[in-house]
Amino acid sequence: MSKIAKNIRILRGIRGLSQEQLAIQLDIPRSRIGSYEEGRAEPPCALLVQLSDFFHVAIDALVRADLSKTDPDALMKIGKNRILFPVLVDKENNDVVEVVPVRAIAGYLTGYADPEFVEDLPVMNLPFKITGKHRAFAIKGDSMPPLKDGSFVVGSYLESLNQIKDGQTYIVLTKEDGIVYKRIYKKKTNLYEFHSDNKSYTPYTIKAESILEIWSFVCSLNMGEIKQQELDVDKMIQFLQEYKSK
Repeated sequence: MSKIAKNIRILRGIRGLSQEQLAIQLDIPRSRIGSYEEGRAEPPCALLVQLSDFFHVAIDALVRADLSKTDPDALMKIGKNRILFPVLVDKENNDVVEVVPVRAIAGYLTGYADPEFVEDLPVMNLPFKITGKHRAFAIKGDSMPPLKDGSFVVGSYLESLNQIKDGQTYIVLTKEDGIVYKRIYKKKTNLYEFHSDNKSYTPYTIKAESILEIWSFVCSLNMGEIKQQELDVDKMIQFLQEYKSK
């Protein structure tokens, strides 16, 4: 069964609709819903837009994600539709977060909205209870001491730029620079100033429309404290996966 076929059936079930009831909502014959759910036909583009609007799920998630692995309540709303943002749990029902290591940083700008890219990221536990969507990012450079190159910053996802508080630190995905970790100040309605704690770096401004994602700082893991000869990707991921409350 294709992902879109499974997802239509799952979303219909979440809404408590029969095939006939969904067909009425979409103004199509019931038999078409049956053919889509059984994988005998693929919805045309126009109908994908209808399904996306009706269920408030992004088209990319409808087509490429496996919604059976996702808590529907964890699909965060952005604008009119929702993007796939599952809150992950391990076998013991403890929250886990995805880790974006150095080797994935370059691809994150194009893959951040790709469910398959996100599913391939390693995961880790945090030693404290978390609420909402969290993700850990590798930090490059020395602009935010005491964090060193290769350290990780864990962020909590913000749904709106209005949640930014002046002078706080955030992990931000921008169109121009990819992932950056900076202290942010709002300058105008549509303009934000990014500051480094290392004063040798000059502040710069970013327009709101250039910000693709923003995560509020939660905690950091200073991997720079590990001996350089031990600082390879596999050992960092192993460390993060084993980073639990003692």
